Amino acid sequence: MHLLRLKPLVARHLDWAAWERVIETHGLTIDRPRRSAHPRYPEIIYPIDYGYVNGTLGTDGEGLDVFVGTAPTGLVGALLTTDHRRGDREVKLLYRCTPEEIYLANGFINFDRTLLEGVLLLRRPMHVLWQESR
Repeated sequence: MHLLRLKPLVARHLDWAAWERVIETHGLTIDRPRRSAHPRYPEIIYPIDYGYVNGTLGTDGEGLDVFVGTAPTGLVGALLTTDHRRGDREVKLLYRCTPEEIYLANGFINFDRTLLEGVLLLRRPMHVLWQESR
């Protein structure tokens, strides 16, 4: 199936409200604040806060990853990522992100697609998020 047709299908089947409740119930830990360096690759700088959802496990055995922005928008999207170095795939949630922060997180993940790449899924269309951020 072509990726453009697959994205809406996957987005419709994500239980956005359930994941938002998990975040609100268990909380978040920010272990890589905005503008901090990656612990193993100091040349990689995080453009927004990054951490994990407490009490969860991702496919890598660590807490489910989350980018955390500055807007009161709740869970706005997710990035389905492929790490070519480690040969694994993960979901990285986008929580409280403004449209600008969504672009930053997406660009960060897709900066060098030979190493790491991701597909952006949004809970609501981007033009709606822009309207809500005014």
